[in-house]
Amino acid sequence: MRTLAVPALLALTGAASAAQTYTIDPGHTYGNFEIGHMGLSTMHGRIDVTGGEIVMDRQGDTSRVEVTLDPASVDTGHEKRDEHLRNEKGFFEVDQYPDMRFVSKRVTFDGDDEATVQGELTLHGVTRPVTLEVEDIVCKTNPMESSKYSCGFSAETTIRRSDFGMDAFIPLVADEVEIQIEAEASRPNEAA
Repeated sequence: MRTLAVPALLALTGAASAAQTYTIDPGHTYGNFEIGHMGLSTMHGRIDVTGGEIVMDRQGDTSRVEVTLDPASVDTGHEKRDEHLRNEKGFFEVDQYPDMRFVSKRVTFDGDDEATVQGELTLHGVTRPVTLEVEDIVCKTNPMESSKYSCGFSAETTIRRSDFGMDAFIPLVADEVEIQIEAEASRPNEAA
């Protein structure tokens, strides 16, 4: 699974020794998930990323990532199922748990285009450790965004939803969920 906006942090390859801050672009960042359904099929869905910040410090140890998502935006392409996922006990229960957030604790780079991001995911009112594997980190001047310096990346992870108290219909609906994240982040108000 690819996951949250953490990897863009890793993508920044500037030579500056000081940490640089990048803002997640919600219009070009999203989380996808895959989950087994009764052993018959794999259901795919999406959750919107609403914001976040990445601090990139390749030569120091202050790199960090914070990403927020909106569980009420869950979209599997079937409105009745989506309403069920938003409101059913043991699923997202968005009225009671409206927040979903990832905060990094440690970032380890592997070359210029890969990284491992260890952090904590808060989901359904529960916070648990999650590790994101980040790849395809690319940074360059973005001609579509007023020539801002931007980075993109892909990340993935796998979680057990029961670890977050989301245990409805296990094992008919699988416990293991694969998460993929595609993200872009830019240096705010600053060209390359």
